[in-house]
Amino acid sequence: MDRIKKNFGFGCMRLPLQGEGVDTAEMCRMVDAFLDNGFNYFDTAHGYVKGLSESALRECLTSRYPRDKFVLTDKLSTHHFNKEEEIRPLFASQLEACGVDYFDFYFMHAQSADIFAKFKRCRAYETALELKAEGKFRHFGISFHDKAEVLEQILTEYPQVEVVQIQLNYVDWDDPAVESGKCLEVCRKHGKPALVMEPCKGGNLVNLPEDAKAVYDGLGVSPVSCALRFAAGQEGVMMVLSGMGNLEMMEDNISIMKDFQPLSGEEQAAVDKVRDIFRSKNMIPCTACRYCTDGCPKKISIPDLFACLNAKKVFQNWNTDYYYNNVHTVNNGKASECIKCGKCEKVCPQHLEIRDLLVQVAEEFEKK
Repeated sequence: MDRIKKNFGFGCMRLPLQGEGVDTAEMCRMVDAFLDNGFNYFDTAHGYVKGLSESALRECLTSRYPRDKFVLTDKLSTHHFNKEEEIRPLFASQLEACGVDYFDFYFMHAQSADIFAKFKRCRAYETALELKAEGKFRHFGISFHDKAEVLEQILTEYPQVEVVQIQLNYVDWDDPAVESGKCLEVCRKHGKPALVMEPCKGGNLVNLPEDAKAVYDGLGVSPVSCALRFAAGQEGVMMVLSGMGNLEMMEDNISIMKDFQPLSGEEQAAVDKVRDIFRSKNMIPCTACRYCTDGCPKKISIPDLFACLNAKKVFQNWNTDYYYNNVHTVNNGKASECIKCGKCEKVCPQHLEIRDLLVQVAEEFEKK
């Protein structure tokens, strides 16, 4: 882990797109800017960007830079295997897709109580540790989406875990569905450095409602700066990851993290006030990870429909109705078409009651 240069990582879950593929020219510019400014940690998974993230990293990073110039993390995701003997071929395909001979980190992906049980049945942890012993990757970790008691169980049963990636931001810090703060306490208790994902909560802490934005404007500080620095300033946090979709976002985040400064007392008070404003909106805490959409039999674009409802609550304008009816449901199912199979809820990292929430979306946007 000593090869990691700084406390900011490039999360490759939301990449610049061009048509149906990744805009590799823009991504190359982003990779170059990231490395030129002294950062070197890249995070991907087999299913990111509809399966394009790994190969985009091969084209934009691993084929263009020496192996010692970057740190690369990949993950074993539950969607891509159902039995033990499928894990090694999947791992080999990930190395090939990324264009490397080894990973610096390999994570058991999106661990929750249910997914951990599957990984145990399939001996996924044991197989991964065998791959590590063979030199196929250097550090063993997990990414985690559940409550603190489940994290305690995993780290107790598998002390070989070296690092834990958790969702952490100032809205989720004491949210009972996410328990960011408690999960970080568990990491500290077990002596595991924490990597932070979703520091801006899928963009929800960047594009703020006017009353929340005004709090930061009064201090002359940006919402993204407060979000990133809140997460990075917590004791036990080794790194904050950000999913960036263009060079402008990359450069903005670099400017914040290159010479990192923790939040001042005045800025922390502003963060607390913005958190209270968010909670008063009663918004759906969806981070748009899109795990829910892969298996939806009606092809409902669930995160986009939730974003429409959130925006309607905050902004009360006609644009949300337009996007619902003329963009997000033109080639995908409407909320009312949900057959309540529950596949989405089984994979939702936020543990949202998606079926019930889709009823609310339909009531708002499909009025006669």
